[in-house]
Amino acid sequence: MELAALAQRLEMLQPLPLGYLPTPLAPLPRLSQALGGPEVWIKRDDLTGLGLGGNKIRKLAFLLAEAQRQHADVIMTTGAQQSNHARQTAAVAAMLGLPCVLVLRGDPPAKPQGNYFLDLLLGAEVRWSGDRPLLQALDAEAAALRQEGRHPYVITYGGSSALGACGFVAGIAEVAMQAQALGITFDAIVFASSSGGTQAGMAAGVRALELPTRVIGISISEPASSFRPDLARLTNETAALLRLDLAFSDDDFDVRDAYLGQGYGIVTDVEREAIRFAARTEGQLVDPVYTGRALGGLMDLIRRGEFSPSQRVLFWHTGGAPALFAYTEALEG
Repeated sequence: MELAALAQRLEMLQPLPLGYLPTPLAPLPRLSQALGGPEVWIKRDDLTGLGLGGNKIRKLAFLLAEAQRQHADVIMTTGAQQSNHARQTAAVAAMLGLPCVLVLRGDPPAKPQGNYFLDLLLGAEVRWSGDRPLLQALDAEAAALRQEGRHPYVITYGGSSALGACGFVAGIAEVAMQAQALGITFDAIVFASSSGGTQAGMAAGVRALELPTRVIGISISEPASSFRPDLARLTNETAALLRLDLAFSDDDFDVRDAYLGQGYGIVTDVEREAIRFAARTEGQLVDPVYTGRALGGLMDLIRRGEFSPSQRVLFWHTGGAPALFAYTEALEG
């Protein structure tokens, strides 16, 4: 499919112009030299704007357009205490003049820090799941608002619905246009993969445009065996929404789960090294939960010879640096 044809399919969904797009695409020469591997580039989705940026702005452009069409009077979503998605949702809701209710995991901390502090600064109302599963708590809080006569628009974890994933079909189209203008191609894209919408959108976009690029997700929270079926389902739903004649199976997804460590949000030496390495070679800040783990995974893949020195790899920076301020003690280890 031609770029123009895919762009037309995406425009039919009437996404809102939320982000500062296109985000920069740049080489990382000192990092590449230090690793002695392929030519590494970075996609700066930490610079999308609104509430200190991040990749979820791409998804929210499609989701909030639907919320407006449905005449929603409150925006709801869920996530961990340091959720980047929750912070960006709160920022977009503030920009659009809509109330925002965030249902965050567990119980409130003694002191708001990092993303949670920014949620409050952006005017979001935060409710806590306590012992309830997150999505169950989100549904219950949405039902309570409906009982009050409100009309909430409920966004699932990470914005990872078929509509949200269209944001990353658009993201791949954006990178393809930038690479075309520079006269380059990427052999692989490596990024943090958690709720699935980013990887699903990328997979659909790469296949639709017939790009010679591997899509490699560094899993942040799920074993590959249980994650791949979810990715296949979500990518097929995304392709169907865009009327793309594509079909995906579990085996179509490259998910690396060797970097899960002790679990979601628990900092290990993988993240510590990657955060310091990016900061001290390129002045780039990656976060302790997502991009630090993803960059650490990429560094390990390079050291193990996954890529040849002649190849070109794109590290997609999905944002999250505000969480650094909530993990200072863990990063000192």
